[in-house]
Amino acid sequence: MATQVSTSRPSQSILGSEEYSLYSSMSEEELVQMAIEQSLSDSSTSQPTSQQHQKQHQRSNVKTDPSAAPNWVGRPSHRPPQPSNRSVQAAAAQPLNPDFNTGVVKKRYDGSYCRIAQIAERNPIEQMIMKGDEEALHNLMKSGKRLCEPNKDGWLPMHEAAYYGSLRCLKLLLKAYPTTIDQRTLQEETALYLAALHGHLDCIQFLLQTGAEPDIVNKARETPLYKASERKNTDAVKMLVEYRADVNHRCNQGWTALHEAVARNALDIIDVLVKGGAKIEAKNCYGITPLFVAAQSGQLEALRYIVKCGADINTQANDGATALFESCKNGHDDIVEFLLSQGADANKQNKDGFLPIHIAAKKRDNDDIVSMLIPVTSRVRVKRSGISPLHIAAERNNDDILEELINAGYDVNFTLSHDRARLYEDRRSTVIYFSVMNNNIYATKLLLEAGANANVDIINPLLISIRHGCVTTMKMLIDHGANINAYISSHPTSFPATIMFSMKYLSLLKYIMDFGGDADSCFTCEYGNGPHPPIEVHRRQNDTPQDNKQLKIVQFCEMVSTPELSRWAGPIIDVLLDYVGNVRLCSRLLEHLDSYSEWECIKRKADPPRPLTHLCRLKVRKMLDRNGLKLLDTLPLPGRLIRYLSYDTSEC
Repeated sequence: MATQVSTSRPSQSILGSEEYSLYSSMSEEELVQMAIEQSLSDSSTSQPTSQQHQKQHQRSNVKTDPSAAPNWVGRPSHRPPQPSNRSVQAAAAQPLNPDFNTGVVKKRYDGSYCRIAQIAERNPIEQMIMKGDEEALHNLMKSGKRLCEPNKDGWLPMHEAAYYGSLRCLKLLLKAYPTTIDQRTLQEETALYLAALHGHLDCIQFLLQTGAEPDIVNKARETPLYKASERKNTDAVKMLVEYRADVNHRCNQGWTALHEAVARNALDIIDVLVKGGAKIEAKNCYGITPLFVAAQSGQLEALRYIVKCGADINTQANDGATALFESCKNGHDDIVEFLLSQGADANKQNKDGFLPIHIAAKKRDNDDIVSMLIPVTSRVRVKRSGISPLHIAAERNNDDILEELINAGYDVNFTLSHDRARLYEDRRSTVIYFSVMNNNIYATKLLLEAGANANVDIINPLLISIRHGCVTTMKMLIDHGANINAYISSHPTSFPATIMFSMKYLSLLKYIMDFGGDADSCFTCEYGNGPHPPIEVHRRQNDTPQDNKQLKIVQFCEMVSTPELSRWAGPIIDVLLDYVGNVRLCSRLLEHLDSYSEWECIKRKADPPRPLTHLCRLKVRKMLDRNGLKLLDTLPLPGRLIRYLSYDTSEC
């Protein structure tokens, strides 16, 4: 029987656990179609690859068959086990399409298809078994043909008979060769396993009555009962349980038949297994119980049944995640509501210290779940976790959840713990920082109006808004007290970092100056008119300083002399001179102004004494301080004076 092949697809096509959720949610027709395309893609470059087909399926199949396996969206460690022939054999169960049996392609045992030109003619014995031609098979045996020799894949005609559901042929073969009843293929599959795989009840019953062992496993350590539960074949499950099949057998990933039945919401099978002695608290190798599976996959009916049987509502996986945690993660509102009604603990942390409310804040449109969790979540536990759900909602731009948490009284000035802040290169700590970093104007407004302090982080959020060039956010931050002269302790300068961040954009630099930026510090140089040391390449602003190393304070003249800014030195100095009185330019700044003839007027502008009207303007602005400058347009002053103080008029 040279044409026979194993039921498991070749090693290069074995599905990984990441692909399970896609294949298990596909219909039989989709699996057959995928098998055709995959087998033909080797010889035709115009056919889509299996990965492309998966992506197309993910885009086009938003809704899945509720009777199919759940779409696993949990951690990779919580995905179901992946035996080598789990999904491809679903295609093998599909009857051969006559359109593909006309000399174009042929179906292999693993469910895939290949071109007829690439294989030999169908084996006559296989054809006899497919047709159920008992008489022809009997005549072949009478002629002396031995039908107990395995082919290269370990298949006997008996396996084919169980595979195709040919009961009469199966009886004939077992009568002639009774000792082969439990013989395995190279994939360690018995005739009973193959019959259970495809739901051939008459073959299953005959094999069990004849003495077939019900608990022989294949290479993935799956039993016929496990496979029947996975395929939602209730009658096959009942039959196997009646013949004392082990209901608590575990596959190579520790899954039991009950795990599979719960994952598919197969209540009839769950009932049979539980009454047959299945353990409700059985855990797979990741510590996941059937209750956890039901919660994770959103199978409410199965969850109700398992809870009714006494399952632990607060079961935790090996990583500390609870069923409530996973249902929040996957957005199953009804599951969350049911678990909370049954007393699920909303204050159990996973190994990373996150609570269910943290994971719920990550997912968009989880407002209802967050609302259910707020009253049952301990603020003390949230504080101990070192991170607020506000941080997560702000980081993910989940504005509705952010607003809901603010309205519930969560502290908008809660800061990340040291251990969590160090996970970020910029050592961010406040919720407002996340919103400004995301350039989320609405969230920033919500937080500021709720009382968020914009002067807590090592890097002031105002600096981030300057880097983004978002004037709206800058104005909101300044209006709510952001330090207009903020510095960065890890990157010390002799002048405000707000000026440093805005020097490349003269309009932003002027905006900062209008609100009280400290321009005088830019003209304070330790070298004065003396020679300056050679210009060094300084650290980038986002570099982390070395430990125990004295940081050099960078002066304005050094910063403006860098290659990125030197060509703008004149205009930058010109803007700053409008906000200082009598100052003396250091030798390096003078060198810059002397380098371009067009900058000669800027040099003259800096020569003391400055005009009296200019000095008066500076004096009045200083008396008004920053708060007064923000309200300058509302002061009871002549319009001409307001325009002059606002630099709306030019100096004469």
